[in-house]
Amino acid sequence: MLGSYILGIETSCDETAAAVVRSGEEIVSNVVFSQIATHQPYGGVVPELASREHLRAIVPVVRKALADAGQTYQSIDAVAVTQGPGLAGALLVGISYAKALAFALDKPLIAVNHLEGHIHAVLLEERRKENRELRFPVLALVVSGGHTHLYLAKRQENSWSYENIGHTRDDAAGEAFDKVAKLLGLGYPGGPIVDKLSTHGDPDAVKFPPAQLKHRDRNDRKTARIYDGPRFDFSYSGIKTAVLRYVETHDLQASIAERRKALSAIPQPKLEDYLSHCDKQTCDLVASFQRAMVEDLAEKTLAAARAYDVATLFITGGVAANQELRQQFEKDAANEGLSVYFPSRPLSTDNAAMIAAAGYPRFLTGEFASMDFSAEAGMVLR
Repeated sequence: MLGSYILGIETSCDETAAAVVRSGEEIVSNVVFSQIATHQPYGGVVPELASREHLRAIVPVVRKALADAGQTYQSIDAVAVTQGPGLAGALLVGISYAKALAFALDKPLIAVNHLEGHIHAVLLEERRKENRELRFPVLALVVSGGHTHLYLAKRQENSWSYENIGHTRDDAAGEAFDKVAKLLGLGYPGGPIVDKLSTHGDPDAVKFPPAQLKHRDRNDRKTARIYDGPRFDFSYSGIKTAVLRYVETHDLQASIAERRKALSAIPQPKLEDYLSHCDKQTCDLVASFQRAMVEDLAEKTLAAARAYDVATLFITGGVAANQELRQQFEKDAANEGLSVYFPSRPLSTDNAAMIAAAGYPRFLTGEFASMDFSAEAGMVLR
């Protein structure tokens, strides 16, 4: 239905977001309230604090999204909300509000998988560019602070299906970035800081061997269907430990403590602040860590693309904003003759526009949620 306006609501982690998207392809408004300042002192997301901040922000954020779009509660056609995966308490805030809104307005309610939202962020970006000619099959790498997954994505008219052919066995890629940044006294969130600092170091200074995964993930039978095809799993707990061992063997603890103290005294540190408190050895370590992460993500994704003979790559999620990651995938995809697409940086991180866009196919097919559905912290995408 042309001219359909869907209100999207996203509260899966530490961003309270609402957006209005027209016909699944035009972002009319997109409002994101970030909780970085709340979680920064702890070096990571505190679930209880995240839920509390969502409760405070959800009403004004939705009101602003509607006002920015020139819409009212009555004029929207449906409400789409993230059901999972994510933090259970955080998800429940968005779901409870969306249920109340849909019930009071007598509007359809659409439950959306957060991971599918990230995939539709790429589609949303390409539709904004008037690019509607995507070659199938599509391989999507969803890489963020909580997720590192590979999906074969298939489309049949208005419906999409997904086959998971790889995931992280332990830490997600974005989680590894955050933990290494915290270990080195660089603050939170770690991904953007590491990305900026890495250009000032030698990426070949420290050698990090790739993770060797010799056995099938024993959790597969518990969390997802077992697929007959080859799998391409990731593991990033080892490289995090390798950085820790480097810190210990090179006696960097004192300089890290000084850096942490100095940067904590600066309300919003800039790149020059980080550089003034990082010696060459630290910059080299950061650059080498990022290079190892990027190469591992690219190598496994391209290997999966060859194994499944895909035509197009989607790279999405918060880590997709990383500059080196984008450059590496653009180069490798070109060498393989593959098309590769990324969302814009605002659409890479958690947002509600992608939730509204992912909800639109369900709106067209009438696949609405009942009022008794609940949050699924470990929700699987199929």
